Amino acid sequence: MNRGRGLRLLMLLTGIGMLVFYALAASLAYGALLYLWQQRPDPAMTAVIVVAVALTFGYTSHQFGRARILGALDAQVIDERRAPAFYRRVDELAAEIGVDRPRMLVARMEMPNALALGGPSDGDVVLDAQLFRLLDARELEAIIAHELAHLQRRDGLVQTLGYSLVQTVTGLLLLVLLPLTLLVAGSVRAVGYMRGDSIARIRETTTRARRTVTSLSVVLLFVFTVALRAHSRRRELAADDRAVAVTGRPRALANALRKIDRAAAPTGPLASLYIHGDEQGTLTRLLATHPSMDERVARLEARADEQCVRIPIR
Repeated sequence: MNRGRGLRLLMLLTGIGMLVFYALAASLAYGALLYLWQQRPDPAMTAVIVVAVALTFGYTSHQFGRARILGALDAQVIDERRAPAFYRRVDELAAEIGVDRPRMLVARMEMPNALALGGPSDGDVVLDAQLFRLLDARELEAIIAHELAHLQRRDGLVQTLGYSLVQTVTGLLLLVLLPLTLLVAGSVRAVGYMRGDSIARIRETTTRARRTVTSLSVVLLFVFTVALRAHSRRRELAADDRAVAVTGRPRALANALRKIDRAAAPTGPLASLYIHGDEQGTLTRLLATHPSMDERVARLEARADEQCVRIPIR
């Protein structure tokens, strides 16, 4: 009995001590933020500094990320001496789109794919080795034109800078909320000790309290992420349109996308166990980086039908 009372008293004193500690920590954090706020430059300069820092980190991340991706894929440069006709067509497409010839690389990916890294003057286009077997010459040309369109608009860099800016703003909001987070989460933790709750229960309630306080930053991050993903989907459609404008063959790109989608889809008796492509659901669509393949193909087929209508009958 005495031992139980002693443990109860110890937990009560621990809880009181935690309450005082977290209250002091919250007060110090608030004081530090108040001091920083008083020392801040004018709002315009503050915004410029925040954006500059975010963009600098984003650009650095993009450059290192690009090298990391190429290394992870073990991408190899396609030898021009072995594919002169291929490079001649790449040069023609690059000139029409308005970019310097990118490095053309081949890699073995998990599924048929192509990706563009860099910008108009320093681009890399990586093609999965399966594409050369899967697509005919016109379809492969359409896919390359699509990737060159991404390089022309620096889509990869823009997306990386956008995410960097979102993360910076979210981090600043979490910093502003730090005093409140310390006070609320610390108080909940301390009360749990004073009530004699189990350690698991204290951790659970503390985590819930911390998440409640920081939910505003989570909501902000979600909203910005949805906006960035929507921009990414628009840029995919714009790259499709640019590729069609340059090659004049929307059906070739549609066929290429169909073949890639079909080759990427798992088949066989275990196919239902795999996650693939265009899963349904509002949240899935909101967070998708690419439009659904059906939407892209339908748009391209409509463009092809329009071309047929415009061709005069003799």
